Amino acid sequence: MIDIKIIVLFFLGSILMRSAGCIFNDIIDRKIDAKVERTKNRPLANESMSLPEAIFLLILLLFFSLCILITLNTITIFIGLSSLILIVIYPFMKRVTNWPQLFLGITFNWGVIMGWTSVSESLSTMTFLIYFSAIFWTLGYDTVYGYQDIVDDKIIGVKSTAVLFESNPKIAIYIFYSLSFLLMLTAMIWIETSNKTFIILLSAALLSLVLIMNLNLKNVQSCANFFSANKYIGSLVVLALLLSI
Repeated sequence: MIDIKIIVLFFLGSILMRSAGCIFNDIIDRKIDAKVERTKNRPLANESMSLPEAIFLLILLLFFSLCILITLNTITIFIGLSSLILIVIYPFMKRVTNWPQLFLGITFNWGVIMGWTSVSESLSTMTFLIYFSAIFWTLGYDTVYGYQDIVDDKIIGVKSTAVLFESNPKIAIYIFYSLSFLLMLTAMIWIETSNKTFIILLSAALLSLVLIMNLNLKNVQSCANFFSANKYIGSLVVLALLLSI
């Protein structure tokens, strides 16, 4: 059964928690952001916002997020609270590993697991198929996102999959997107969904293929446009999931 209340709570919770995560990331990265051309004008980087102001806003967002979380069932509350560990660790990953985008995928898509447990109070193989599909999708688009800053990142010493795969970037991006769609397809086959779902999922895959083919990783605007266009890919995948119900 579709529970509108749960959908509304997750919609609000995702805005609050993702905003909180971005603020925490900007707090930790404020000195790095000040040295990168694209991010030097962020409020904390250019000091138009003070650190106490940012911390206050972070606490406020976390408080309202907690208010939403405690209305859910027990297992979802524990899973939601555990996401704080990931959120705290994520900003430091670019300092210690070439795979911060992987850790972003693990953190950013935690809501997939919470969404499932909030209505079923249990975990399922299909949940993790969708979760890992979302992780590989994040790996793909955030690797491209990283190419916007690759020149500055290499000077500063910031690690990323963009730097790691600089010699053969598109191969890695094709692999990430292919794995994402294969895992999502497996999930759809698992629940024996309709042909409409597969058609929409195929459309999302073809759109991804076209976007990657036209992507110029040496052009900052091209990378930014690709990153932004992923909202259309995501919308098609959401539509495919809705049709599978």
